[in-house]
Amino acid sequence: MGYSKEDIIRIVKEEEVEFIRLQFTDIFGQLKNVTITASQIGKAVNNQIMFDGSSIEGFVRIDESDQYLYPDLDTFVVFPWHGAHGKVARLICDVYNADGSPFLGDPRGTLKRVLKRAEKMGFDAFNVGPEAEFFLFQTDEEGKPTTKTNDEASYFDLGPLDHGEVTRREICLALEKMGFEIEASHHEVARGQHEIDFKYTDALRAADNIMTFKLAVKTLAQRSGLHATFMPKPIFGIAGSGMHVNMSLFKNGRNIFNDPEGHKGLSKEAYAFIAGLLYHVKGMTAVTNPLVNSYKRLVPGYEAPCYMAWSASNRSALVRIPAARGQSTRVELRSPDPSCNPYLALAVCLAAGLDGIEQGMVPPAEITENIFAMTPAARKRRGIEALPGTLEEAMTCMKKDKLIMNALGEHVTSQYLAGKEAEWEEYRTRVSSWERDKYIMNY
Repeated sequence: MGYSKEDIIRIVKEEEVEFIRLQFTDIFGQLKNVTITASQIGKAVNNQIMFDGSSIEGFVRIDESDQYLYPDLDTFVVFPWHGAHGKVARLICDVYNADGSPFLGDPRGTLKRVLKRAEKMGFDAFNVGPEAEFFLFQTDEEGKPTTKTNDEASYFDLGPLDHGEVTRREICLALEKMGFEIEASHHEVARGQHEIDFKYTDALRAADNIMTFKLAVKTLAQRSGLHATFMPKPIFGIAGSGMHVNMSLFKNGRNIFNDPEGHKGLSKEAYAFIAGLLYHVKGMTAVTNPLVNSYKRLVPGYEAPCYMAWSASNRSALVRIPAARGQSTRVELRSPDPSCNPYLALAVCLAAGLDGIEQGMVPPAEITENIFAMTPAARKRRGIEALPGTLEEAMTCMKKDKLIMNALGEHVTSQYLAGKEAEWEEYRTRVSSWERDKYIMNY
C-alpha cells in the first residue's frame, strides 16, 4: 500500500476515525493493543506511544517496563465492522526498547530476523499461504460458548445444512474490505467447522493477516450470536482444526522450488527444504502446536498428520506437495494448528527449511501409501517416526534442537518454555471430568 505518515494522519481526519488500535502480539500468540484517540495519531506514527511491557506475559520485568510501539504504516486499515460513526482503525506495531533497539521478545521481530537470514542467503521472498480452520458454536443465555452447533453440514456442503454460511460470508466480505484476497471459503469435515483461505503473500504480511483473520472471525461471529474458536480439538471423536501452511521461496522473482527437469518437477532446493522441515519438525512442534489440546488433534484417524513423511499426493503425510507447478510450486506443512503464534511458527518453518538448503539435506523416500493404515512394524521398517504425542514431549524435543532455539532467540525460548511448562503442570495436576466419570463410582 505504501502509506506515509502524512497519508495516515489525513485519512484519520477525512474518514472521521475516532480511535486507533496499536496492535502487537505476545509470545503466546495473543493479540494485544493500546488504543489511542485520533488526536494522538501524530505521536503514534512517530513512534512515540509507550506502554508497560511488564504487564504483558513473557515480555519484560517490572524494572525495565517502558517499551515503545513502532507502527508498520503499511498495515493501516479502518475496521469495516464499526459502522459510519465511531470508526476504529488499526496499525500493527513492532515493539522497541526505550533505547531505540528492537525488543528481542517481540514475535514479529523474531520472524523479521529469520527473514533477514533468508535474504543474506540470496532469497528475496518467502511466500506463505495459510489455510486456517475454525468452529462456530452457539452461545448459552449468558453468552458463553457451548459446543452445540445447529449445523448438519459436512465437507463443502451448502445451505440449508450449513447454518454458518451467512456468518462465513460476512467474514469474507469484511476481510475483502480490509484488502484480503479470499481464494476459497467452505464448510469443513466436522459439524460447525469452517475454512477460509486467503491468497499467499510474503511471510511477515501472512502472519499479520492470520492475526487479523482471527480477530475478524471472532468479532463477526460474536455479532451473529455465535462463538468462533481456533481451539485445535474442541470435541472428542470428530476432526480437529488445523492450519496447513503452504510455503515457497523466491530468488530474483523466480520460485526456486520449481524445476521442470527435476523429479516430480521439484528442484534440489525444494527437496532440501522438505528434508529440513522433516529433520527439525519435532523441535518445532511445541511452537506450531502450542497447546495441551493440540495433541488431541494429532492422532490417527482424523486426517491430521502425526507421522513424519512427505508425499506429492498422499494426504496422510506430514509434508505434502500440491499438484500446481511453475510459480505456484509449494511445500505444504500440515501439522500446525491455528492456536499457534503465526510469527513464531513461520520463523521456525523458514529456519528449518533454510537449514535443509544450507546443509544440502536429502529427504527420505516419498511415502505414497496411507500411513494411518500401516502397522507400527511397517512404519518402523520404512523409518517413519511419529510427531511428539504431548506438549511435554514436544518441549523436550525443542530443548534438543539448537537451530530452533537459536531461531527464536534466547528471550523468546526461555519465556516460551517457562509458560508452556506451567501450562503442562497445571494440566497434569488438574482432575478432569473424564477421570471422575471413569473412577468415582468404581473406586
